[in-house]
Amino acid sequence: MPDAAARVGFVMREARFRPTRRQAVAGGLCQGSVAAAVAITAGLSATVATTGWTGTGPPWWLWPVLALAPPLFGAAACLMFRARGRGLATKQGIRTPRALEPWSSVVDLRAERRGNRTVVSVYLVGGRSVRLSAPYTGELFATDPQFDLKLSELVHLWRSHRFGGVAA
Repeated sequence: MPDAAARVGFVMREARFRPTRRQAVAGGLCQGSVAAAVAITAGLSATVATTGWTGTGPPWWLWPVLALAPPLFGAAACLMFRARGRGLATKQGIRTPRALEPWSSVVDLRAERRGNRTVVSVYLVGGRSVRLSAPYTGELFATDPQFDLKLSELVHLWRSHRFGGVAA
């Protein structure tokens, strides 16, 4: 949901979006799972290598590191995932992952299905389309119950600036 400070009367000046907590946790779990697989593979490889070369096992500290590193990495990834995936629409334009596109260059805003997610796609003059980092919705942990409301607010803001103008 956009920040409460984004509304002034009935006129929206800007809207900020970011992944929900559930979406951020799901992203962190996914990245933490990959880190766990890499850490366990590295630990097993180190065990096999040290046992074969020296006849002894790995150092005692390796197993706690392998047990604790992936969850800590997942928690950090969760925070980074939530901070990184933001959407911003201001009176100047809409922030895409690459640049701030002015409203005059936005031709259309649509919800599109991409894989298991429904995302907001911004169509620009010249035929190029850009997918916004947030908002989005999907299955299980990626569900955002307010996705339709967020999309409606983005479309309203775009139409107001593109066709009717919004008071500054």
